[in-house]
Amino acid sequence: MHAKGNEENLFDRVDYQVSDDDSIHLNFGFTRSWFQTPNSFDAQNATAWSGLVVANGGLDPNGNVVGPADQRSQIKTFNIAPSWTRLLNTNTVFTLGAFVRRDQFNYYPSSNPFADLAPDLQQETLSQDRTLTNAGIRSDISYVNGIHNLKAGVTYQQTFLDENNRFGIVDPTFLGSLADADGNPLNCLDANGNALPGTTCATLAPYDLTRGGGLYPFNGHVDVKLLSLYVQDAITKGNWSINLGLRGDFYNGLTSHNEAEPRVGVAYNVKKTNTVLRASYARVLETPFNENLVLSSNGCADPVLNPLLVCSSNAATPFSPGWRNEFHVGLQQAFGRYLVFSGEYVWKYTHNAYDFGVFGSTPLTFPIEWHNSKIPALAGRVSVPNFHGFSALFVFSSVAAHFYNPQLGGAGAVPPGSGGVGISAFRIDHDEKFNQTTHLQYQPWKAGPWFGFNWRYDSGLVAGAVPVSDGGSVDLAGSGLTPDQEFQAGLFCGSVRATPTTPLPSPCPSAQFGSTLVSIPAPGTASDDKNPPRVAPRHLFDITVGDDNLFRGDKYKWSLQLTAVNVTNKVALYNFLSTFTGTHYVTPRAFTAELGFHF
Repeated sequence: MHAKGNEENLFDRVDYQVSDDDSIHLNFGFTRSWFQTPNSFDAQNATAWSGLVVANGGLDPNGNVVGPADQRSQIKTFNIAPSWTRLLNTNTVFTLGAFVRRDQFNYYPSSNPFADLAPDLQQETLSQDRTLTNAGIRSDISYVNGIHNLKAGVTYQQTFLDENNRFGIVDPTFLGSLADADGNPLNCLDANGNALPGTTCATLAPYDLTRGGGLYPFNGHVDVKLLSLYVQDAITKGNWSINLGLRGDFYNGLTSHNEAEPRVGVAYNVKKTNTVLRASYARVLETPFNENLVLSSNGCADPVLNPLLVCSSNAATPFSPGWRNEFHVGLQQAFGRYLVFSGEYVWKYTHNAYDFGVFGSTPLTFPIEWHNSKIPALAGRVSVPNFHGFSALFVFSSVAAHFYNPQLGGAGAVPPGSGGVGISAFRIDHDEKFNQTTHLQYQPWKAGPWFGFNWRYDSGLVAGAVPVSDGGSVDLAGSGLTPDQEFQAGLFCGSVRATPTTPLPSPCPSAQFGSTLVSIPAPGTASDDKNPPRVAPRHLFDITVGDDNLFRGDKYKWSLQLTAVNVTNKVALYNFLSTFTGTHYVTPRAFTAELGFHF
């Protein structure tokens, strides 16, 4: 519902040979996309105004029919990158380049702002015009001689961020529901529902559209400067390959940080057994995400945004760049000519680890910073090169994404010295125990059609706020989920299933509570770190038939490819109430045809 969009791309590269030693290159790109924000049943049917928040018969405070939400976004991007390459001698190449990229993101609310209200979720309407302009200059010199392949370079760039936002409250119950950081009601309305002078309600009332208010403007700007220098050497000697490097970053944005970053990688080729062993270490500077960086850093110090962002204090919470120690060990093994295995284990230990928060349930996301994170991961692939027209590829991975409180930066952070929670672990929603993709392809004849089969298995990402049982019963009424969200998660209580408009009975006995789409921990076993709710496992299958040269042409070729995605029409969730992307189902059965002309 409400899920249309389009995208246009234009790209060109120009190369000009000035002389035998000099060449000039120019890359240019432009992209425009426009898309609607898909509606839930709540947003499509304006259920908030039909009794879920206020019993107003589908009418807004002005007596107009609310109608479906109509939120849209537009992104425009252009990129220009010229460079000059000079061949100094047979061993040395010098490059000098510049770049400028500008991204403009526009978010448009519904024409009737009251249509943006979603029960227990979005209580604000908002619009945004945000731009990011990244410009800089880079230079490097490469030198190859004997066993060495040396490269040294420098890059200086500035990122200009401009954030122009407009906010307004569209929930008539919002002011009456305000609470302090401990959850105690603020009681800043009098008996007639009017804001008491000098209170948070009085601060917000001018921007409460249900009380005749207008939109609140928030404008932010920052100029982020980053100077990066590096030197690296790839050394090849016999069966050994060694990569050595040192990088230095000097970051200056809303905060400043300098970091020296050594890197080393070693690989050894055991030729007798067709084995390659490898290991590496890298120190990496983690700079804050740029999306709504000013809003997240300064919003809690703004008296109007503070309660809208659910801040725990009225202090600004700028980010401190993080740093990561990253380790890799890997193995590649060939079994004859027809089977190759490659596997790798990764550890990432990050201090000041970044994630995203979200403004209500709106598409406005902002960076936040946690105390630290630990991410161990395993990845591998098994491939079968072409054997009499048959080829195969099997890839798999497993990742655990442990993040740790407290939140140190961004909206919602607890400033140092103000108390707050201790160190505790939880998992973010790209944590998944196992996933794999198997692709098989067969072409019976050298010239003719080929057939492909794809099998994807996912054990399930960590899910959002799913009700769990402590052993007796499940309080669905207090879970904060709307009937539509209970329906999205496939929840049931005995033989009763949630619908988009009818919630499950509450409380529901634990023995009768479950889900067809989410794996819910057994009563009393749920843990944000050890055993969180997850999306249910799923198997998906695709089939493809194609011909790369339909008419057996030589200079000009026609190709045709027919694909069936999710051929069993499996109904499954990809994620549920993800902080960054909301709720998505996997693609239903779909058929596509692609016709190509090659010249």
